[in-house]
Amino acid sequence: MPPDAYFAFGTHPHHGFVATATQTMPANLAHWFLTREQFEPVPEQPGMYRLTNPDYDGMRRTRQAVHDLRRHGYAVHADYSLDPVLTPGPPHNPMAVPEHTERRSRIARAAAGRSPQPGPALTTSPPSARPIPPKPAYAPTVHLTASATGRSR
Repeated sequence: MPPDAYFAFGTHPHHGFVATATQTMPANLAHWFLTREQFEPVPEQPGMYRLTNPDYDGMRRTRQAVHDLRRHGYAVHADYSLDPVLTPGPPHNPMAVPEHTERRSRIARAAAGRSPQPGPALTTSPPSARPIPPKPAYAPTVHLTASATGRSR
């Protein structure tokens, strides 16, 4: 690890994707940055943070965290597979990601089927409209005077 690095990212056999801050980074600032990048403190190991929901696109999210911290000007050490500068990322094709395939197929099956909830009764009559009041039998007569119209005789 480079001596000037502020953060280190890697993988752990029990915690998945992990990050830690070096001694040159204040602990409160490291906590602030890493929690914003969706990492949470590991209770039994102070100073170590693990990615929340690592099964949900963990590799991409960890690589994004490395990229974000570098963009803020911090030197970051990352394992070879997690370093976006050294290795290309996985192809970004959301339709090809197997973890989303099952969820999408469930949604498609649900959309294709009928709802188990009873809906409104279907009718063939036209929708009811607001009744139109009858026309009055007489029309009021308005008498205008010359002064009301602005004309003089």
